[in-house]
Amino acid sequence: QVQLEESGGGSVQAGGSLKLSCSASIGKLSDCGMGWTRQVPGKGRELIALIMKDGRTDYVDSVKGRFTISQDRIENTLYLEMNDLKFEDTGVYYCAANPRRNPWCAADTNTGGQGTRVTVSS
Repeated sequence: QVQLEESGGGSVQAGGSLKLSCSASIGKLSDCGMGWTRQVPGKGRELIALIMKDGRTDYVDSVKGRFTISQDRIENTLYLEMNDLKFEDTGVYYCAANPRRNPWCAADTNTGGQGTRVTVSS
């Protein structure tokens, strides 16, 4: 099973930018897509960005136009570029393999590692 390690979080002021990385230290990025999820205080984990093997992407409305998900399938690394950060983006970010739980890629499914914390001050 793939092992995922997130990095790149930190503390920024509102309007700032961060770029998160997720390395598949064992295995590879899932053929059924990769995603970034976010857990904010008091809420469950939410899938906020998704990228398929062919490069198609999808985002939740709250991050559209501000966040960009990308992948390097040679280096087996997933990225999330976050711009114009808002206070409500504060949370712990995780990468996920096969986030839509496609049964064809059941063996790939992974909800992430330890996560990386993003703190946005207003």
